[in-house]
Amino acid sequence: MLLTRAVADGIRDGSVSAVFRRWDAPRVRVGGTQRTGAGVIRFTSVQQVAQESLTEDDARGAGMPSLAALHAANRRGRGAQLYRIGVAFDRPDERVALRAALPTPAEIAEIAATLDRMDRGRRTGPWTREILTLIEANPAVRAPDLAASLGRETKPFKLDVRKLKELGLTHSLDVGYELSPRGAAFLAAEHGLPAPGPTGAS
Repeated sequence: MLLTRAVADGIRDGSVSAVFRRWDAPRVRVGGTQRTGAGVIRFTSVQQVAQESLTEDDARGAGMPSLAALHAANRRGRGAQLYRIGVAFDRPDERVALRAALPTPAEIAEIAATLDRMDRGRRTGPWTREILTLIEANPAVRAPDLAASLGRETKPFKLDVRKLKELGLTHSLDVGYELSPRGAAFLAAEHGLPAPGPTGAS
C-alpha cells in the first residue's frame, strides 16, 4: 500500500490514525506491518465502510484537510469497496541504521556471499553488482530510466533494487536512488579502493 511521506510522518507522530482505500478485497491484514519513509507501521483494523458515513473527524484522522478532500481522494480508487484501515507506528526502520553502518571485513565477505547467492538464483545471470554500479554512477536518476539503460522493465528492476535496499546497500531519494554509506563502502572494497567518506544519507 503506497503512502505519502506526509501520511507516514502523521502515523509516526499519531496525527494520522487511519487511511482509506478502494479495493475489491482487503490487501492488508490486521497485525501486519509495512515499512514507510517514516518507519514501520502496523495495521490495527480493516473495516469496510460506506462513503456517505464518513465525517470530518474521519478526514482529520486520515490527515486530510476536509471531508471534501477525503471524498475526492476516495474517488481515485478503482476497487468496488471502500475500506478504513487503522494504522499505528510500530518501530523505527532498522535498515536506516544498517545503511549508515560501514561494514567490517567480515561483513563485506558476508555481503559478497549473499549477493553471489542472489546472482546464482537468476537464470539470466549476475545482476547485483551491475545494479549497484549503475546506481553509484547515476544517483537521483528515475527508476524507469535506469531500467531502460539495462534493457529491463521498470517493475522487476525496482523489485531488485528493493532487495539490495533490504541489505542496507541502497536507499531511495525523492527521485531515484543512491548507494548508502554501507553500499558505497562495500563496492569500494570489492574494487580494492578505500571506503568513501560520509555522504550524509539517512
